Amino acid sequence: MVRAFVLLAPGGAAPCRVLYARTFGTPPGAGPGGPRQRLRRKEQLLVVARQVASQCQLLQASLGRPSSPQLPQLPDEPMSLQDAPGGVFQMPPGDPFPERVTVVWLSVLALAFALVCDPQENLSLAEITLRRLAPRLLLSLRLLGPGADVLLRPDAADGLLDRLLPHGQMLFLNERFLQAMDRELGLKVSR
Repeated sequence: MVRAFVLLAPGGAAPCRVLYARTFGTPPGAGPGGPRQRLRRKEQLLVVARQVASQCQLLQASLGRPSSPQLPQLPDEPMSLQDAPGGVFQMPPGDPFPERVTVVWLSVLALAFALVCDPQENLSLAEITLRRLAPRLLLSLRLLGPGADVLLRPDAADGLLDRLLPHGQMLFLNERFLQAMDRELGLKVSR
C-alpha cells in the first residue's frame, strides 16, 4: 500500500519545498486525526521531501548537471518520462515513520514526485505508477507554465490520485483506462 504521495521542488541553493502532499489510510497506532496528528504527518512528509531533494541533488551532481532553482517552461508537445531519473531508498523505523518504509521517487525538470510505500510493496509497479502519474499532474496542474501554483489546484491533484491510487492502492492500469481518463480530463499525454 502507498502511505503518501509528495510533490516537491527540490531546490538547489534554496531549501526544498513541498508543493503538494497527500496521505492514504491511517498508519498503525494512529487514532483519529487531530491537529497534533496532522502536524506529525506534515513533519513526516517534510523529512521524506528533504531525503528526496538530497537524492535529486546527488544524482544531478553525479551527472555533472547543476540543479536549477528556476522551473523550466513546460514543452508545447506532450512529454514522455520514460528516461526521467529516479530512484528508491528505504527509511528505517522511527525516522520519521514508526516502521520501515520504502520511497520511490522521480525527478522531472525542477520537480520531484515521491511515493512512500510499505516495504513489501511492488517497487516496479510503484515506479510505473509514478511515470504514469507525473506527466498527467504536470499537464493538469499546468505546473511549469507561467504563474503556476499547485497550492491553488489541489482538487486536480486529488482527482488524479483518486483515479490512479484509489485509497493508496496501486493498480495495474491498462492503456485503454489511461486513454479514457486522459480524454475525460482533456489531457494529451504522450505514450
